[in-house]
Amino acid sequence: MTSPTAAPDIEQVLKHNKRVWARHVTGRVALGLALIALSFVLHAAGVPDSFFTALPVPAGLFVLLFLFLRTRHGRRLAACERVLRTYPLEYHTRVVKKSEQWLLLGNVFTVKVSTRGQHGAPLMRAINASTVRRWPKGTEDGGAWFAGDLPFGGVMIVPGTNDMLFMQPSDWQKFADERERANPSRIARAQQAGLNQLVEKEPNMVYAY
Repeated sequence: MTSPTAAPDIEQVLKHNKRVWARHVTGRVALGLALIALSFVLHAAGVPDSFFTALPVPAGLFVLLFLFLRTRHGRRLAACERVLRTYPLEYHTRVVKKSEQWLLLGNVFTVKVSTRGQHGAPLMRAINASTVRRWPKGTEDGGAWFAGDLPFGGVMIVPGTNDMLFMQPSDWQKFADERERANPSRIARAQQAGLNQLVEKEPNMVYAY
């Protein structure tokens, strides 16, 4: 795949991901409330109370609780916007997903973003900015746009879909020396973008809806 003729419009990318985030959250809230209401509807309809008629209530609360935890701890959209307003977008010709893990904050992908012919790109921990757990369709068909500084982290945008992933090194400590040895301008820019520290840490609760 050749490099696109123009970088994606940042405002459109942010708008797209905020819209997907809102749709995802609204859907989960509606599902949680519907499950809770179902028990009351069954009771009002004269269905005998039992374990099964009461079950939708804890199920609905479960959905709402974990949605709250994911949105409270997941700061991806704000973090991505800060990065995109600090760093220019650069095109990398190759994206490879190495692995995927189901965690509370979302599906965490281990990804390598590189340019053909260049070596040494770190493995990155990538999370979908819109809270959706899926791996963006078509990501590995070609390259992607990246804003940031790989040892510190950054944002990857998938051409054509505007799907966005927040990324930081998979092994944060491994690149501590490289970050410390970076010149003052790189460090200052990383601080401005909020990438001078590990942005997202997985809470103790491992699994989520």
